[in-house]
Amino acid sequence: MGGMDLSAITPPLALGPLDGRYRGSVAPLVNHLSEAALNRARLIVEIEWLIHLTEQDALPGAPKLSEAETAYLRAIPEDFGAPEIAELAEIEAETRHDVKAIEYFLKRRLEAAPASLGETVLPSVSEIVHIFCTSEDINNLAYALVIHSAVEEVWLPATRRLRAKLISLSHSAAGVPMLARTHGQAATPVTLGKELAVLTHRLTRQMKRVERAEYLGKINGATGTYAAHSISVPGTDWERIAQAFVEGLGLTWNPLTTQIESHDWQAELYSDVARFNRVLHNLATDVWTYISLGYFRQNLAAQGSTGSSTMPHKVNPIRFENAEANLEISCALLDTLAATLVTSRLQRDLTDSTTQRNISVAFGHSLLALDNVTRGLAGLEVDADQMARDLDSNWEVLGEAVQSAMRAAGIAGATGMANPYERLKELTRGRRVNAVEMREFIADLGLPDDVAARLLALSPASYTGLAEHLVRHLED
Repeated sequence: MGGMDLSAITPPLALGPLDGRYRGSVAPLVNHLSEAALNRARLIVEIEWLIHLTEQDALPGAPKLSEAETAYLRAIPEDFGAPEIAELAEIEAETRHDVKAIEYFLKRRLEAAPASLGETVLPSVSEIVHIFCTSEDINNLAYALVIHSAVEEVWLPATRRLRAKLISLSHSAAGVPMLARTHGQAATPVTLGKELAVLTHRLTRQMKRVERAEYLGKINGATGTYAAHSISVPGTDWERIAQAFVEGLGLTWNPLTTQIESHDWQAELYSDVARFNRVLHNLATDVWTYISLGYFRQNLAAQGSTGSSTMPHKVNPIRFENAEANLEISCALLDTLAATLVTSRLQRDLTDSTTQRNISVAFGHSLLALDNVTRGLAGLEVDADQMARDLDSNWEVLGEAVQSAMRAAGIAGATGMANPYERLKELTRGRRVNAVEMREFIADLGLPDDVAARLLALSPASYTGLAEHLVRHLED
């Protein structure tokens, strides 16, 4: 490629679409799953471990921290912004180790404490920072914290906004009859609301699984044995200290690990999110199909699109197509994360380090898809007339109703009801049947008067069973 070297432009240009074209839709995740957010969480873990050890009298001779000193420490991650991010990067350029850089950054703040607090013990507790910890003790807890907050504060709220829109659409269209299609062929009618309710119900089940997710953590040393802890301070109940610390962070304590927390909870979470993605993909393709059939009209202003670049009549369903692609990318990454994170060679290898740095990308593409589907649904208008025309062109779908009623009548003792399936198949298979033909056929069957009257009053639009009623199963 000729011309200017774009990699030299400052500020740097984004390499990927999430930090470039789609930044606005996924920006909330930066506060949780970016490298800076991870470093802030590492700081929180290191600081809370220091505070916890002093509060629990885990280290004989360690000073008690005052409320002012504890507040000073906890303000460090709260004030973690652009200058601190730059400073930490400079330290890491020297240490060539991200967690060690956090340790040195925090020790600088301990040394600087007298300038803010006056007389303080904080400079003297620098050796408590990171004591008994391997890097993974800090990392596993930091990742659990940022993933938990990303799911609870960004991803799940986005799913709930989508669900609320789907519930509203399901109820408003609960009684709108629609021709169903099985294998792409005309089938027993439903209602649009019932079909949307099915997908909403499926998405809700996956959301609830994610809501129940456990976020595990450990802080048990280099090989998961508390060896450094117990040889240094044998009089302390280190399992109790570790459990209280992990649970105090709002996480679930994992009592049995190697050097790393096993990441099984992450695999479980990513599988559930991927399953949600796949159901949402199904919704996107179904709605796309309804648009192509004319069951939905697209509001051009709401879609924020000018349509085709050459065909001015078109309004392309770009929100749903964009969502499909992003869901596929997200699932590919989530599947990889779930498959690889559960395996580590013996005590520890670093494959998880690089892998986990893509958690943000996986959730970013899922969040982008959620945004697109939610916006896409907001730009749709139901075309009940088009659905009615489609139903009226397919009277053959009443074949199921007629042959089922014949069977029931025969069981009840009516004569002349033999071979109902075969008789309807001869009339309907592979051909369109209009209202006159269907009603003449029904009238000639010799059905009991009440059954005949019920069937003669039937139309494709009224043959929707309990579809409208079934939408009530959706919980608000």
